[in-house]
Amino acid sequence: MSLRKLGAEVRKSRDWQALIDAVPYAGYLGLQADPDLAGFRCRLPFTAQLVGNQQLPALHGGLVAGLLEATALFHLMAERECLELPRPIDFTIDYLRSAGPRTSYARCEIVKLGRRICNVRAKAWQDDETRPFAIARGNVMVGSDSPP
Repeated sequence: MSLRKLGAEVRKSRDWQALIDAVPYAGYLGLQADPDLAGFRCRLPFTAQLVGNQQLPALHGGLVAGLLEATALFHLMAERECLELPRPIDFTIDYLRSAGPRTSYARCEIVKLGRRICNVRAKAWQDDETRPFAIARGNVMVGSDSPP
């Protein structure tokens, strides 16, 4: 199935997991769509292979960055009629605290939406959404063929 058709079906059915399952990297990370929300939110269940610092233990920083970036891209695909995969231009990650051995969540919001470029903000947390362990800001190319 093409990305365009999948995106249209996801927006209609609100079956976010189908969108995540279509991307191999998301499957490798173990990302899941959170079914309890009307909007889009990613859930990353904890497994021992996700630990980057065995002494704390804490999630690997690259994994945290991947979670935030993937959440932003999936959010854009779910909310907009994208004919192609959104392409990150730049992403800045602020690591605020260590993420422990628990399930993590991430959510994205669109700050500014243009015809070709979109500015997004994403945050990741574990127990309390008001206490994120990392936040991200980024610019993403959404293509000239996507309506604003």
